[in-house]
Amino acid sequence: MQRIGIVGAGLTGAVLARELAERGSACLVVDERDHCGGNCHTRRDPDTGVMVHVYGPHIFHTKDTAVWDYVRRFCDMMPYVNRVKAVSGGQVYGLPINLHTINQFFRTALSPAQARHLLAQKSRADIATPRNFEEQALKFVGEELYRAFFEGYTRKQWGVDPTELPASILQRLPVRFTYDDNYYNHPFQGIPKDGYTALIEALLDHDHIEVALGTRFEDLGEPFAHVFYSGPLDRYFGYDSGRLTYRTLDFETIRAEGDFQGTAVINYPDRDVPYTRSIEHKFFAPWELEAHDKTVVYREYSRACGEGDIPYYPVRLVAAQALLEHYEARARAEPRVTFVGRLGTYQYLDMDRAIAQALENAKRFCRTRLL
Repeated sequence: MQRIGIVGAGLTGAVLARELAERGSACLVVDERDHCGGNCHTRRDPDTGVMVHVYGPHIFHTKDTAVWDYVRRFCDMMPYVNRVKAVSGGQVYGLPINLHTINQFFRTALSPAQARHLLAQKSRADIATPRNFEEQALKFVGEELYRAFFEGYTRKQWGVDPTELPASILQRLPVRFTYDDNYYNHPFQGIPKDGYTALIEALLDHDHIEVALGTRFEDLGEPFAHVFYSGPLDRYFGYDSGRLTYRTLDFETIRAEGDFQGTAVINYPDRDVPYTRSIEHKFFAPWELEAHDKTVVYREYSRACGEGDIPYYPVRLVAAQALLEHYEARARAEPRVTFVGRLGTYQYLDMDRAIAQALENAKRFCRTRLL
C-alpha cells in the first residue's frame, strides 16, 4: 500500500496523520528539524526545570467545542488566562485595551458609557472603510492610543509601515469597555499540562504512523499516494517565481533567580525598545510555579526572514499579492498535493483554526478516495 506523505510534524501534520491513520491509511510524517511539534515545540530547560515554549509562547484558545474536545483526547488541558501587560512611555498598562487601560492612560475614572463616548470623540469618524492597519486603529481608538500601543509594536513586529498591512490584522485585538483583561474572548482557553510536544507526540502515537525527523521532504524519493504539505508555499516550487515575505524571530535568553517580571508576557510598543515583548516561561504553567525558584525569560525580536531562517508569520503585503496569487494557482493545479497549515496556505492561523482545517482536510480526502 502506498503511503500518505505528510510534510511537517507540527500541529497540522500531526492531526492529519492521526485522522488518516485512524481511517486505515499508512502515513509517513517528515520534518527537517530534530523534534516534532513545529513552532509549538516545548521542552524542559535543563538548568531551571521550567517548561519552555522554544519558538515563542502558544496559548490555546477557541470557541469551537469540537476542536476543544478533540485536543483533550490527547492531553490534559490546564486552565490558563493570558493577561498581557504593555510598557508604554514608562508606564505599565493592561492589554487588550479595556476600561482600566483607558482610565489609566487618560488619567480619568470613566464609566463604560463615558469611555465609549470618549473614544467615539477621539476615533477618526471620517474613515468609513479602513484600507489598512493604521486606518483601522485610528477608526477604533483614535490617534493617542494608536501611537502608544500599536504603531511602534506593529513596525517592529512586521517590519513595515502600518499603512502597508491589511486592516484585518487588527480585528484580532478587541477594545473592551469593562475591566476584563483576558486577552482572548473565547470560552475555552488552556495550555497542555505536559507541553505541546507531548500533545503532538500523543497524536503521532499510532501503528499506521511513521515519523522521520531530521529529514528533508525534497530528499525523499518515495512516491506517495498523496502529500499534505505544511512547509512554505514558495519553497515547494523551489522559489522559482520569487520569494514570498515571512517574518522570523530571534530570542535573547535570560536566566535569573526568583521572578524576573512577575507575569508571562509584557509587550514593549515604544519604538526605541528593540524587542517586541518579554516572555517569562514559568508563568505559562501556573500549576508549577511553586516548584521553580529560578526562571527563564525570552526577549523577542522580529525581523525579515532570510534564507536558512525559520519562517514564523506570512506577511500578506498588498504589493506581493500578484506573486501570492501566482503560487496559489500553481498549488491548486498540483496533482496529489494538498497545501495545509499556516505556511502552506500562507495565512495567519491560530492553533484551533489549524486543527479545524486539518480535520476538514482529512475528511475531504477520505470522502474523495471513496468516490
